[in-house]
Amino acid sequence: MTILSIDTSGKTASAAIMKDGRLLGETAVVTRLTHSQVILPMVQRLLDDCEMTIDDIDIAAAANGPGSYTGLRIGIGAVKGMCAGSKKLECAGVSTLLALAYNLTAFEGRAVTVMKARGSICYFAMFDIKDSFVARAHKDCLAESDEIVSLISGYSGRVMLIGDCAQDIKALLQDKSNITTAPKNAAMPRASGICMAVLRDSSLIVSPQQLTVSYLQPTKAQKDRAHSKEKQQTDV
Repeated sequence: MTILSIDTSGKTASAAIMKDGRLLGETAVVTRLTHSQVILPMVQRLLDDCEMTIDDIDIAAAANGPGSYTGLRIGIGAVKGMCAGSKKLECAGVSTLLALAYNLTAFEGRAVTVMKARGSICYFAMFDIKDSFVARAHKDCLAESDEIVSLISGYSGRVMLIGDCAQDIKALLQDKSNITTAPKNAAMPRASGICMAVLRDSSLIVSPQQLTVSYLQPTKAQKDRAHSKEKQQTDV
């Protein structure tokens, strides 16, 4: 099974190709450009470097959230476009938080993935890692920093925080020697984590019509519509 994956959930654009569990190639770049300008040329270069074409790929996968609203839509749209142009290509959507946990497969203990949402609220999930296997311990959700601290401070085993909110949460837990943050070389979002998740869990494979984004909170458009509706009701 050959998997092509992309991650456009944040400031990092990343693409990877994995065949039968072996990583053939991966690119990750922190960019100020729009992901729509970056990701498809990146995918094409990666295919060329691996001496492959899209016809050699069995599954195209993307991070499906949480993360940047625009970035996620670009990634999901890119995968759907690839599938539309191929009769055999399947697709998959992988939680951004789960993909981050797969950066830590050399670690044994509890991985806590935390990404900034708004204010003191984070996107949050927990996973138990042993012998390179990642098992979910808490669903993806929105949580206040204090709530996250409460959930993990009573855990006596090894804990590793990863994500762009990891340092903030660790600062609230200075007295906990069993809690550390991921090393910098493992902290960047990587598309290879998406490949690993799909390889380990075939239930993530869906039809292009079923591939959707999981924002975990209302988009700006949804907020604007709700505000407009409330205003109309008030005016009446």
